[in-house]
Amino acid sequence: MTAAAATLGQNEAGVQTDSDFDRRMMQAAIALGQRGLGTTAPNPSVGAIVVRDGVIVGRGVTVRGGRPHAETEALRNAGDLARGATLFVSLEPCSHFGKTPPCAQAIIDAGISRVVSALDDPDPRVAGRGHRMLHDAGIDVTSGVCAEDARQGNLGHILRVTLGRPMVQLKLAETADGMAAGDVHDTRLIITGQAANNRVQVMRAMADAIMTGIGTVRADDPLLTVRLPGLEDHNPLRVVLDAKLTISPRSRVVATARDAPVLVFCGPEAPDDAEQALVGKGVEVARVAVDASGKVDLAAALAVLAARGVTRVLSEGGPRVGSALIAAGLVDEVAIFTSPKPFGRPGTPSLTPAARALLSDRARFAPAEEAQAGADLLRIWRRKL
Repeated sequence: MTAAAATLGQNEAGVQTDSDFDRRMMQAAIALGQRGLGTTAPNPSVGAIVVRDGVIVGRGVTVRGGRPHAETEALRNAGDLARGATLFVSLEPCSHFGKTPPCAQAIIDAGISRVVSALDDPDPRVAGRGHRMLHDAGIDVTSGVCAEDARQGNLGHILRVTLGRPMVQLKLAETADGMAAGDVHDTRLIITGQAANNRVQVMRAMADAIMTGIGTVRADDPLLTVRLPGLEDHNPLRVVLDAKLTISPRSRVVATARDAPVLVFCGPEAPDDAEQALVGKGVEVARVAVDASGKVDLAAALAVLAARGVTRVLSEGGPRVGSALIAAGLVDEVAIFTSPKPFGRPGTPSLTPAARALLSDRARFAPAEEAQAGADLLRIWRRKL
């Protein structure tokens, strides 16, 4: 079933369907799936809704840790009311046996009469087989409903299985005149207010890993943990890019490595004694290639994270790392918080002129959101897919 046909409101059998209702239910399923972002890796966070006679009778989202899947949770929630009902799901149901039986078989066994999905799953173990399995069992299948919205929610999973890297969200804060920090003689800038800081905490909670550079660790000594009420125990992997392994054992991120996981990427020539000192404090060290400037190769680091099952990375690495990620084509979403106050003197720009030009290139990035976060302005750009 093509996305175009689904937009016209037809299922595989060519039967006219209520496309507006399908879209509304699918938007609800997508929103449900977003609740699990940052908790289900390496599996995607999927939302599923069971509807019977126009009434929602079951809901499910991928459980923390990635299992059970959303479909089986929704079917369990619906119970006997699932028989003859429609299932809306934000990603194609799986068709392979893993640690759990395939969701497609659970859907068939539950007596669902129609399945509406947003996307084919690009995972080669699925890749259309789930939809075919349902169709072969006599279930009406409509796919491609709200595909673009679902693609954004599942982008980490999609990129991991197609490109071998996680989805990367870049977060920056800048003054009204575009500065992220003062010059070498200035202390750290406090740029944004509490509302913006709270939004960043939500971004952290929705990530599998938070990445920063050694320069930011030296300048700001960040903790990089989630500090939201009720989420104190949810701390993504903290990643530091440090080619020469110069991070201080007294930095807060190292000092808390036994409380929340830390991975430091360094180059092949980094000192062995520095690695052993960090390992002794509970830090994991991974050696990867370096680029022409001697910095950690970003693509190599992201490939290692993807191999570990990481699907979503929030980069809080500051201007250098942010500009390098944009230049390398490795950023999928850019979120910039801008303070209403200018710095008013020379400082460190939030992005290099070259990176700013790439972000302004509408062939590469599209504005996606603009909103106030207290006194600060949040603007979000997304990479053109």
